[in-house]
Amino acid sequence: MANGGDDDLQERPIGELFGQLIDEGKAYAKAELGLAKATAEAKADAAKKPALLAGAALLFLIAGVVVLCMTLALALATLVGPLAGGLIAALVTFGIAGWLGLWAKKELGKLK
Repeated sequence: MANGGDDDLQERPIGELFGQLIDEGKAYAKAELGLAKATAEAKADAAKKPALLAGAALLFLIAGVVVLCMTLALALATLVGPLAGGLIAALVTFGIAGWLGLWAKKELGKLK
């Protein structure tokens, strides 16, 4: 009895100790997973409003570009006719889109 609780620890088989260690490890892993999940959910909830606002801003940006292209087409229509004005505005728009696409491809090539 001089050792107190040490006798109880020494009498337990090693398999039982490993089983207890595994059970405690699983409980710890579940707790960590729960914490990571809660953290991710909190961050996702915090990002919802800015994402919605950014999406709305993008829609208005697209609408603005459409209005600008239509204005260009209408302005050119008074000079060269409606069909030619529309075609010129479309070519300018496609040219800008092509240039931006090539620029994006060049930047993507830098990542490799």
